Amino acid sequence: MKINHTNIDLNFQEIHPGLSQNEALEEANRCLYCYDAPCIKACPTGIDIPSFIKKIASGNLKGSAKTIMTANPMGASCSRVCPTEELCEGACVLNHTAKPIMIGNLQRYATDWAIKNEVDFFEPGTQNGKRVAIVGGGPAGLSAARELARLGYKADIFEAEEKAGGLNTFGIVPFRLPMAISDWEIEQVEKLGVTIHTKTRIGKDLSADELVNSYDAVILAIGMAHVPDLGIEGENLKGVYDAIEFVRDTKTKPLSHQFFGKKAVVIGAGNTAIDAATSSVRLGAGNVKILYRRTSEEMTAYAFEYEFAKQDGVEFRFLTAPSRIIGDEQGRVIGIECIKMELGEPAEDGRRRPVPIQGSEFILEADMVIKANGQARFVGLIEQFNLHHDDGVVKVDSASYQTSNEKVFACGDVIFGKGQGEAMVVSAAQQGKESAHAVHRSLAPFFAETV
Repeated sequence: MKINHTNIDLNFQEIHPGLSQNEALEEANRCLYCYDAPCIKACPTGIDIPSFIKKIASGNLKGSAKTIMTANPMGASCSRVCPTEELCEGACVLNHTAKPIMIGNLQRYATDWAIKNEVDFFEPGTQNGKRVAIVGGGPAGLSAARELARLGYKADIFEAEEKAGGLNTFGIVPFRLPMAISDWEIEQVEKLGVTIHTKTRIGKDLSADELVNSYDAVILAIGMAHVPDLGIEGENLKGVYDAIEFVRDTKTKPLSHQFFGKKAVVIGAGNTAIDAATSSVRLGAGNVKILYRRTSEEMTAYAFEYEFAKQDGVEFRFLTAPSRIIGDEQGRVIGIECIKMELGEPAEDGRRRPVPIQGSEFILEADMVIKANGQARFVGLIEQFNLHHDDGVVKVDSASYQTSNEKVFACGDVIFGKGQGEAMVVSAAQQGKESAHAVHRSLAPFFAETV
């Protein structure tokens, strides 16, 4: 894919324009509207996919979008970022005879119509007198708040950033998910009477004890933190970036020409690493490499993200690990020393451990290094609530999302890992919904007695 560097803003426009009306109608009419549709079972939020597609075919776009948004409060965002080929489209029965229905594109078509026409779908439930605090305003927290508001609760979100949305707002590149889409989903939640307290950090502006004591229940939906240190020499040099902050800057700051012609090296092979690499291309980097200590089979990035990066000209160096970052006399990055790896015995997670090959060191020229080697956990915040956790993964009852504190529930990335959940926006949205209903089940007996 050839990138035009003459206008950076254009480089960050959405890569796919969406379906036209004729294309959407043609695609919707291909659907078989299966009675026992496997696509529904493959969707973590259980969207009635045949129903919303049939409504598109009949011209009922409002009904289609409402079907989507009822099941998935992040339905507009998910239409763009879900790995549909692994979920709903992967389960489509037409895979056996033709190509699957473009479910994600049809979902986008319906939700884009709702956004353009400023449609509001939901109303708050009758107030039941109970208050719930949600810590974190990302996909899980917003989904939980919306469900609680519809059930009659006063839901307050406490968000550390200047605006809500979490990953959808700040962590996914704009050419894949424009901020305006996340903004609309946030507005849908706020219109139900949910109060979002931004720039509010628990432990600094408000204590965990204050929340637990002031509210009938608390839902912890804090996501994950910064990229951890690599633990190698040179991490503090000028030109070394945290991938999370790097992607965030593409959505929140005016873009400059400081990356034109630069040699960029991205460390890691998850979706954030792919986003950092493809953003570097759009910022004008002349050469972009991704280093990964395992092989393409072990990388955690979605298959479509991997293919997209290759089309953008990103070079992948597998079985390669950084050993130190090299700087010049001014403290600026000029290179990165790497070592070749080989796969040894499987680790606890089932993946084979990468083992360095002694004597295989080599140096790559680099002007910038972007660290995308996973994300740290908010362990300190978790411990403020005195919750049982495993290296920052909060332990919950799988049926109720209840933590070791009966008043505190948790959902989203804070419970992902150690065999719990899946790190996808759609999974976070579903867990948010389910945790809200779990809170309702735990509190309903108490307020039912007073009604």
